[in-house]
Amino acid sequence: MAMAAALRREGRRFASPLISHQPITPFRSALIPEEHVPLGVRSISTQVVRNRMKSVKNIQKITKAMKMVAASKLRLIQTRAENSRGLWQPFTALLGDTPSVDVKKNVIVTISSDKGLCGGINSTAVKVSRAINRLTSGPDKETKFVILGEKAKVQLIRDSKKSITICLTELQKNPLNYTQVSVLADDILKNVEYDALRIVYNKFQSVVAFLPTMATVLSPEVVEREAESGGKLGDLDSYEIEGGETKGEILQNLAEFQFSCVLFNAVMENACSEQGARMSAMDSSSRNAGDMLDRLTLTYNRTRQASITTELTEIISGAAALEG
Repeated sequence: MAMAAALRREGRRFASPLISHQPITPFRSALIPEEHVPLGVRSISTQVVRNRMKSVKNIQKITKAMKMVAASKLRLIQTRAENSRGLWQPFTALLGDTPSVDVKKNVIVTISSDKGLCGGINSTAVKVSRAINRLTSGPDKETKFVILGEKAKVQLIRDSKKSITICLTELQKNPLNYTQVSVLADDILKNVEYDALRIVYNKFQSVVAFLPTMATVLSPEVVEREAESGGKLGDLDSYEIEGGETKGEILQNLAEFQFSCVLFNAVMENACSEQGARMSAMDSSSRNAGDMLDRLTLTYNRTRQASITTELTEIISGAAALEG
């Protein structure tokens, strides 16, 4: 009896793999849509490639939309940037632009964007600011930073945190006009002591090109000193002064007005360069996404064809084995 029970148990153990209650997974065929095929070992590779293709398509849609938005903003800002150039040009003709003037107190005003995905305009402005800091530094000299823009703040705060006096962000959230920039310039002049203000920004040239530029605004004392010593500022005495204001008061007003005009032009030029660089960067990203999508499509087709060929080979081999 015990032996018969043992034989019955052994028989059930060996027969259990042959008599299974779970459904048998059918062979995947090229005639069956992939949505209705159960996920198996062979369908994992094509599914991964298909998900990657979907992600790349979504990214391409985003980059194309960002390019269109940047193009629309560029058309609006470009006209304002070109019109703002007429504000500071008379000051350059009158006072000149002397970037090589040697003074003790330098203030570097670095203008950048608040958002990324716009090429290397922010890194370029930061590199120029650091180079100016090295050139103007010395034992008896003092250099401070005034930062306009989040991206320049993130980079300059790493090695020049103690030299940063003012930091303003989110300036481009709404379009700026001259009145707002003049108030901003007045606040900067009230909070810093300077002999020379050096404004670093990116001057717009075309959609694919911008030029790192530095504009210099001297204090009234330095302007008067340079005028007395001759040079480019030596012709100031040839102008007639009307009204009851003294020469020092007129130079003070000129310096404040010059800084507000130069700052307004710098903000407009940098915003225009930002949108142009973003438009170019998004166009390159869209083309790269298209190239990647072509490569993924080729990989997907090859993987799917290899899977179909393998399945056909298995079916033919099984049929041949049954016939044999």
